[in-house]
Amino acid sequence: MTLTPRILVIGATGGIGSEVARAAQAAGWHVRAMHRRPKKAAGSMVDMGVEWVKGDAMRAKDVARAAKGCDVIFHGANPPGYKKWKQLAIPMLANTIKAAEAVNARIAFPGNVYVYGDDAFPVLGEDAPQHPATEKGNIRIEMEYMLRRTPQPALIVRAGDFFGPNAPGSWVGGGMIKAGKQISSVTYPGDPKTLHAFAYLPDLAEAFIRLLSNPEVATSGFETFHFEGHTVGGDTGVSFPDALRRAAGVPEAPIRKLPWAMVKVVGVFNETYRELLKMSYLWKTPHRLDNTKLQSVIGSEPHTPLEEALRVTLIGHGCLPEQAPAAAQNETGHAAAAA
Repeated sequence: MTLTPRILVIGATGGIGSEVARAAQAAGWHVRAMHRRPKKAAGSMVDMGVEWVKGDAMRAKDVARAAKGCDVIFHGANPPGYKKWKQLAIPMLANTIKAAEAVNARIAFPGNVYVYGDDAFPVLGEDAPQHPATEKGNIRIEMEYMLRRTPQPALIVRAGDFFGPNAPGSWVGGGMIKAGKQISSVTYPGDPKTLHAFAYLPDLAEAFIRLLSNPEVATSGFETFHFEGHTVGGDTGVSFPDALRRAAGVPEAPIRKLPWAMVKVVGVFNETYRELLKMSYLWKTPHRLDNTKLQSVIGSEPHTPLEEALRVTLIGHGCLPEQAPAAAQNETGHAAAAA
């Protein structure tokens, strides 16, 4: 790796990509980001010190050109709205792999729990069996296999459901609350008592950069790590919708159940709803990620208290004023350590 490490972020305006760009820049990395409309993208991420270049992740030549001189390519591109994963996700990752091979760069990739089926839960270690019952899960397995078989070193960090200030399409921003409006109720997709894994994106991004900066990881080949994030429900004593209500300053707001029956009906005509329905098993199946390996390398996992993370998220989604008071530190604490 060069004296000042250089990273190319694919998907830098997305939820995880934008946070990785910020974390890398804060750590002293040179950050390059590729976008089809770089001037517009630069305007949405001011004061970042990012080098923006024009390119399309679906064009191999664009990615190869953008990757020149980079030590790491972070692949955070993801088809929006759960749509056309096979047609878009696989080719985009293939282009990143080709570019990495051409410039001898490490690939960093955000994984998720889609690769697991019922036989792997509830505690997910890096070597848990991968037998998903969904097409999305099988596509993610194929993508991981693409990274495993490339001669270039690759890093995968798997995490639970994403949320953060720059992720309006997440379950928080796209389902539990209404972006741009004051919170009057919270819609939760599952039973708040069911063990569920969430990942606050600024914390996950910091974990990525700390791993990529670690000499042990930098000289290794293919590596996978699990990021615990915020485990809620189950034996943790933490209720995600309760924390969300407190962060919004409306602790008495009603908690509503997501009408999955309606999602099924709408899914007949809408691909996004149809694909959401296929992933509903994750709200019914208790699960947590075991981060023992991650902590053995970087020490304590980056961990913003849940209510503070949700407060920042709500501000980012336009649901709270930017000068909203900090969330009360009355969370029951970090989720119990994974077994």
